[in-house]
Amino acid sequence: MKTSIGLLYGGKSAEHKVSMQTALAVTKALNFEKFEIHPIYITEDGQWIKGPQLSAPAENIKQLEFSPTAALPSPAFNPSMFQAEDSGSAGTLDVIFPLLHGPNGEDGTVQGMLELLNLPYVGNGVLASAAGMDKVIMKNIFAQAGLAQVDYVSYIRSEWEADPEKAYSQVEEKLGYPSFVKPANLGSSVGISKCTNRAELEEAFKEAFQFDRKIIIEQGVTAREIEIGVLGNDHPECSVAGEIVPKKDFYDYKAKYEDGDTALVIPAEIEENEYQDLKEQAIKAYKALDCSGLVRADFFLTKDGQLLINEVNTMPGFTPFSMFPLMWKHTGMEYPQLIERLVELAIERHEEKQKIKYTF
Repeated sequence: MKTSIGLLYGGKSAEHKVSMQTALAVTKALNFEKFEIHPIYITEDGQWIKGPQLSAPAENIKQLEFSPTAALPSPAFNPSMFQAEDSGSAGTLDVIFPLLHGPNGEDGTVQGMLELLNLPYVGNGVLASAAGMDKVIMKNIFAQAGLAQVDYVSYIRSEWEADPEKAYSQVEEKLGYPSFVKPANLGSSVGISKCTNRAELEEAFKEAFQFDRKIIIEQGVTAREIEIGVLGNDHPECSVAGEIVPKKDFYDYKAKYEDGDTALVIPAEIEENEYQDLKEQAIKAYKALDCSGLVRADFFLTKDGQLLINEVNTMPGFTPFSMFPLMWKHTGMEYPQLIERLVELAIERHEEKQKIKYTF
């Protein structure tokens, strides 16, 4: 009997287009002889539309974009979207695969809804998703876990608006230049700026606050950008390491998704002891956030061999050409196998949760 999968993608986020690319890639990789694929599309303005069951992989993104019709109504949300009646199957879909990036999808909101509905879903739970989305909370947890990282400060919009001069001066005193200004709750390098002087810093604050009410400013460091994939639930495993070699000053959104202006080196050319340290620190971060399913853990490796954790991404870029799947490919797990493994982990974690007793 086929496993029915609800692909949840799109989303009301600046990363909507990234999610669409991911959904297209996943439909092309799934084995339609083993899985029933049910698309659930969230438009950029937040409408939920369940499309007809796919009988073959989507050929382009347009086939995964649906508009409201009499046959495809679009409520804000309706639990019936997770039913599998259109396929002849009984009850709810077997597993939901959220392919959402950024706020309103990767931040614990959708995960909380799926928990309330008691549905198995791929990826991290509410806590890990929320903490992993908020860079300030994430870094605070890493500090508590004893993980080395660059110095940082953060501000909410009202603090900055009340006294912008104080904010700029604090950044200069505590971090200096260069520094990186980022929205606290966004991924894919959206809204990030590198600052080397006061004028750039002021513009970077304005840019980042367009995407979030909270921003984080990190001290610049001269280092290599090393990443590693983590996969599993209670007993996570690591992939080979990869290195990001941007041709620009840093790995921004255009370099990632538009220009191709970067190089991915897999496996990364690092010493064995550095790789072992990388795996140890990545799993430590994974467990500190109580992660499950998958993360991509990003580190800085300085010239003197110091390893500094930058962040973890709880729903990393997931096309076949993204770093996370490529690292697992070089570890021996092809893209279709990776997807199937994530589905297995989702069901495994759900079954484990069903053992919890909620009544006395």
